[in-house]
Amino acid sequence: MEPISLFLIVAGVAVGGFFGYSYRKTQAKKEEQGVENKVKKILEDARTEAKETVLQAKDEALKIGETTKKEEKERRAQIVEMENRLAQKEESLDKKSEAVDVKKEEIEKDKKEIEEIKNSLVDLRAKQEQALAKIAKLSTEKAKEKLLEMIEKDYKKDVVAYIKKIETDIKEEADKKAQEILSTAIQSLASEHTAETTITALSIPNDEMKGRIIGKEGRNIQTIEKLTGCDIIVDDTPEMIVISGFDPVRRHIAHKALSSMLADGRINPARIEEAVAKAEKEIDKEIKEAGEQAVFETKVVGLPADLVKIIGRLKFRTSYGQNVLKHSIEVASLASALASELGADANIAKKAGLLHDIGKAIDREIEGTHTVISRDICKKYGMSDEIIHAVEAHHGDVEYKSVEAIIVYVADAISASRPGARRDTLENYIKRLEEIENIANSFEGVDKSYAIQAGREVRIIVNPESIDDLEAQKLAKNIADKIEQDLKYPGQIKVNVLRETRAIEYAK
Repeated sequence: MEPISLFLIVAGVAVGGFFGYSYRKTQAKKEEQGVENKVKKILEDARTEAKETVLQAKDEALKIGETTKKEEKERRAQIVEMENRLAQKEESLDKKSEAVDVKKEEIEKDKKEIEEIKNSLVDLRAKQEQALAKIAKLSTEKAKEKLLEMIEKDYKKDVVAYIKKIETDIKEEADKKAQEILSTAIQSLASEHTAETTITALSIPNDEMKGRIIGKEGRNIQTIEKLTGCDIIVDDTPEMIVISGFDPVRRHIAHKALSSMLADGRINPARIEEAVAKAEKEIDKEIKEAGEQAVFETKVVGLPADLVKIIGRLKFRTSYGQNVLKHSIEVASLASALASELGADANIAKKAGLLHDIGKAIDREIEGTHTVISRDICKKYGMSDEIIHAVEAHHGDVEYKSVEAIIVYVADAISASRPGARRDTLENYIKRLEEIENIANSFEGVDKSYAIQAGREVRIIVNPESIDDLEAQKLAKNIADKIEQDLKYPGQIKVNVLRETRAIEYAK
């Protein structure tokens, strides 16, 4: 190969290598510059992002700082408040502690006083035991009586004065309240009372009618007595005959029948039968009207018709001269007024008051006391348990279980015992006075006793040497209790014990 060609080849390779190196170097620079630009851009982006992050971090830090300061402030306020509360509690505890100390001192003082009292009581009991030991044979009851006697002896005057004061105060207050209630209840009541018992007098136009009433061979009077169940007494009393019988309804039937026959002048067995039948119908109607009037007057509603008719029969029934129907109406009105004053059930008291003596309407037909018969009638016609109990207990035969029962008892006693309500036979009156005096005379220390004011007061004169003031007070209480247990009487009996001492000397 020629040298020129080789040179050219070498020169070409060298020029190619040079250009190739220059190109690569240029490309490398361009790449390096691009990388630098990218790095710069990344750095700038990083710096920008870092600045934004720092700013955000600063904002967050500020917010956190403010929140922290606020929470710290609140916590400090809470701590301050808690400290104040603790201080107050400490102050309160200090005060309570002081109060407890004071209380302890007082308790200790009370303990000492109690201990002293205990010691005193022990000493006193020992003295009493020593005193009672002298009477070794006494029983426990007698020892107690002896001890009470010693106490009475030491404090007799104080006990008497105290008892009198209490009794006076209680009696004045009770009397005042009772008078107010009873006067309110009684104000509007003034029922009339009949004195008729077992006979009815009938006026006749002339004495010639007596023969016609007797009839030929006594046929007319026998027919009348047979049909009416009453005795017709025809005696020498001018222009008067007497109808006698225990059944008031039959007696009134006989009276009506005879009155109608005397009016038209026809008296014979057939006319007698007709007149008696007519009289029975009229009396039956009168009984019904009387019952309806009683229910209307007392404003008692809801009673069965048969029960109202039984109430009407009380119009012809008397008790100690007192008309039982008027008495029942009066008791119903009194019981209602008393119940209203005392805050009890006026309806129960009123119904029980009206029905309390209903057994007396048929007590001649049925065996048993009128209280038992009245109770059975109320049960039969479906009265409530409260009404049945009040009716059954109105004489104290059973124990009182309700205020209404006591009210009916009181109303019954008021109606029966007020002046003019009832009359009694002379024998029963004298017997009751004697019984009162005998009870008073049965007590030791009583010198004389006198039942006065129709048996409503007993005055007792005691021996002043054997009965002192305290024993006189006890004696009055014991006599009153004995009278309540042994006697039955309307109203109340005043026991008045008189103790009198006199000093008498003579100037000579």
